[in-house]
Amino acid sequence: NAVVEFHAATVAVKEKIGKFAVTIWRHGNLEPQVRVRVKTIDGTARRGEDYVPINEIITFEPQQREKQVIVEIVNDNKWEPNEEFFLRLSLVHGENQNAVLGHLSIMEITILDDDNPGIIAFEKRGMLVKESAGFVRVPIIRYKGSDGEVSFKYKTIDRSALSGRDYVGGSGTITFKNMETRLLLEIPIINDFDPEKDEHFEVELFDPTNGARIGNINRMAVTIANDDDFNTVMDRLMVMTNTNIDALRVHTKTWGEQIKTAMSVNGGDLENATCCDYVLHYFSFFWKVLFALLPPPQIFRGWLCFFSSLAAIGFMTAIIGDIATIFGCLVGLNDTITAITLVAMGTSLPDTFASRSAVRGCKDADSCVGNITGSNSVNVFLGLGLPWFMAAVYHFSKDSVFRVEAGPLGFSVLMYSIAAIVAVCLLVLRRNLAVFGKAEIGGPSSTRYLSVFILVLLWVLYITLSCLQTYGIITFDF
Repeated sequence: NAVVEFHAATVAVKEKIGKFAVTIWRHGNLEPQVRVRVKTIDGTARRGEDYVPINEIITFEPQQREKQVIVEIVNDNKWEPNEEFFLRLSLVHGENQNAVLGHLSIMEITILDDDNPGIIAFEKRGMLVKESAGFVRVPIIRYKGSDGEVSFKYKTIDRSALSGRDYVGGSGTITFKNMETRLLLEIPIINDFDPEKDEHFEVELFDPTNGARIGNINRMAVTIANDDDFNTVMDRLMVMTNTNIDALRVHTKTWGEQIKTAMSVNGGDLENATCCDYVLHYFSFFWKVLFALLPPPQIFRGWLCFFSSLAAIGFMTAIIGDIATIFGCLVGLNDTITAITLVAMGTSLPDTFASRSAVRGCKDADSCVGNITGSNSVNVFLGLGLPWFMAAVYHFSKDSVFRVEAGPLGFSVLMYSIAAIVAVCLLVLRRNLAVFGKAEIGGPSSTRYLSVFILVLLWVLYITLSCLQTYGIITFDF
């Protein structure tokens, strides 16, 4: 018998190939005339959309070994994954008594997509726009390919500029048509005619479709430059402050919403929450809920929140101090050691985070250093002065003498003074030497970590020497 089959089981062609030939061959008995039908069958590729359908009869004349059938691929400009369809051989009914089909009676044809939808990104990382401009047009480009229609999503992210107060933010979908390479996203800017510091917000691109990719510049910062006239001295003072007035105005959520936000990861924005956000949320859950119980700022113009916050801070400070004292007694620490270690750390850690927030929000380190000195002043003048004043008044009314034993106070003051002088000298060097970046905070990594090491070493030496003096291991008469 004559055996008829495809020459290969699989063929892979590019989408732009157009027409190509597929070989059908006959072996075995070559004497009779053989007629077979070739028909296309859909796979993931669809007839009419991805290829031209075939349904024809191929005739092998006597002694003819090969025949070819022409297959045509439809080339579009739409990106799509690789697709396939099939060619099937069948004997013509009622004929070919001396012919059979071989093992390769079905051929798979894979269409390799050669459309490149490209990469989508912002044209640049930042833009500057005047507040009075009314809007900003953010350029978005498409490069390394522009075939087909692709879409992607965008969203605005509040930073110092706030949506609804400084600009009209939101999210949406943008579409590049076939061969388009540059679009402009228009974002309205709100001019409040109030002098204020420059503010900024961010725009992010994500979730592209149809094979497109998001490039490296997927987030861009838009800075709104203030161009309002400074009409009064008060306007100038408001601009010099680091407070975002709009950030204070938008705290109009109810008490219940405030508690709900505190109990949610990343303030309820789970889409942008990172693993670090989840970890910090569970570690700080108690404190977040505790402070969320304070009344919102809009009640009684913020005075209720202000005094409630003071009361909460005083309460927490007292609790921390008492717990530290009790812990010191349990482990057998001297009262002096407990005071300069556990109690001091408990009351100073909040100041540390406050100083960090201050330096991140200012152009210089004045607020950071000033916060530290102000905190120490409150601890000394108010924390010590007020109890001593009350004790002095009490003893004066009783005609008695108020005596306080100095103990190792002289040694501690001397050690602290030496450490303070070294720390101030380090700050002076950092301000004036280029190797430190000529700044009290920040600078090159090597000198930055060196400064941290020196300051931590001063604290460790102060604690160590004070402990040795307190327990009588070393003596110093002062």
